[in-house]
Parts: sequence; structure tokens; C-alpha cells
Amino acid sequence: MTASNIVLVGFMGTGKSTVGQKLAERLGWTFQDSDAALEEEQQTSISDLFRIHGESHFRALESKVLEHILIRKGQVVATGGGAVLAECNRACMLQNGFVVALKASPEMIIQRVSSDTSRPLLQGNLEERVHLLLEERKSSYDFAHTVIDTTELTTDQIVALIIQQAEL
Repeated sequence: MTASNIVLVGFMGTGKSTVGQKLAERLGWTFQDSDAALEEEQQTSISDLFRIHGESHFRALESKVLEHILIRKGQVVATGGGAVLAECNRACMLQNGFVVALKASPEMIIQRVSSDTSRPLLQGNLEERVHLLLEERKSSYDFAHTVIDTTELTTDQIVALIIQQAEL
């Protein structure tokens, strides 16, 4: 399968943005972060969207942004951690790209996101929230074409694996 886009999905802190930027650079493709595109379009932060309008409003906006992004080709797209929760998003990703699910151990995720206070779903006890959300979403990434555990790998190793598996 030769991909028109590479779509990175996975829980927060699994490396979607870091890997996505490096992969796009390596391929000479455009990098798109769906969360950043949504914030730019709405002229506000995701935290504020959650706080003011709630998660369901945010998820509807997220679906529209993702659909708009995936119209184009030759991109590496890092999606928000919960973008996979909507069936329409999963279908859009599969139709428009090679979907790579990045995963990591709960301990690594906690280490990576512990200093980021802008994540609305992690308010409260960080360790408890990460474990709870991982359990809730454990099968949410199963639709991806491939899964890569980023816990023990460098960014370059992950990029090489994606290029190999996407046959680019």
C-alpha cells in the first residue's frame, strides 16, 4: 500500500507530534497537527473549547478539521488523542491515508505529559487519569494499519519503521 498521507493516532504522550514532524521532514511532506489546526481555526485553545463549550462540541469541531485536512495529499497528520473515538473520523483516516497507532507504557506517557498543564482530560490526579483513559480507549486504536510501541524507541527508529511499513 502506497500511502497518500500518513495519519498518526494514539494516546497523548505517545509521540505523534514529535514523530510526525520528523517523518514529514524525512519524506519532504507537509506536517499537520489537527489540534493546532483546530486552535488556529477557532482562535482559542483546546482547553478553553473544553471549558466553555464542552467535550462534545470540541469533538464535532475536531471531526470537521480532520476531514478538511485529509482532503489534501502528501501529509503527515498528527491527530488529537481522542480523534479515534468517532467512527466517522476512523473511516476518514482509513480512506485518506496509512494509519499508524503509536502506543507507549502508562509510565512513559505519565513521564512525557507530566509537565503539560494544558491537557483538559488530565486535570486532577495525573496517574489515575492516564490509567483510566488508557483503559477506556484500549481498543480504540485497533483499526490502524499498524501499531508501534514508542516506549523504548528513538524518534528516528519510529520514523524508519513507519516508512518501512507504509512502503514509502
